[in-house]
This record gives sequence, structure tokens and C-alpha cells, in this order.
Amino acid sequence: MASSEVKPKSISRAKKWSEEIENLYRFQQAGYRDEIEYKQVKQVAMVDRWPETGYVKKLQRRDNTFYYYNKQRECDDKEVHKVKIYAY
Repeated sequence: MASSEVKPKSISRAKKWSEEIENLYRFQQAGYRDEIEYKQVKQVAMVDRWPETGYVKKLQRRDNTFYYYNKQRECDDKEVHKVKIYAY
């Protein structure tokens, strides 16, 4: 596992859907806490996003396989409570 420079100070669960929650859902599906951890582990400057919505388009998992996401919302209301929000 890669060494993390930035560690979260606290964690909470999402209560309702938002664009931020949608992107966190996508990062966590791919095995990362959030965009900060993804950039640290993968050593990338930018994340591929859909220009229309701003949602994450493509993520590379730790095993180097890719997750591709749709332009539309993918985090259903029943999945929202599973999303973790990290505070730094």
C-alpha cells in the first residue's frame, strides 16, 4: 500500500445526495477515500471528468484495472448512506 502524506482527521456518513457525494461514491467504488488519496496513490494531477456534469469519468483501481462511469448520476438514494465523507 502506498504511503499517505495526508491523513483524515474525522469521518462522517452522507445523509443526502449531492454532486460532491456522487464523486465520493465513484472514488470509493474504485477503492479510494476521495480525490486527494487517488491523486497521491496514482501520482496524477487531474482526474478525468465529464465536461457536461463535472462527474468523474474514469478511475484506475489499485490493481490497474479501470472503472468507467456514466454522465448521469450513479449513486442511488439507497446507496447514499454508504458514502464516507472525510475531513482533513
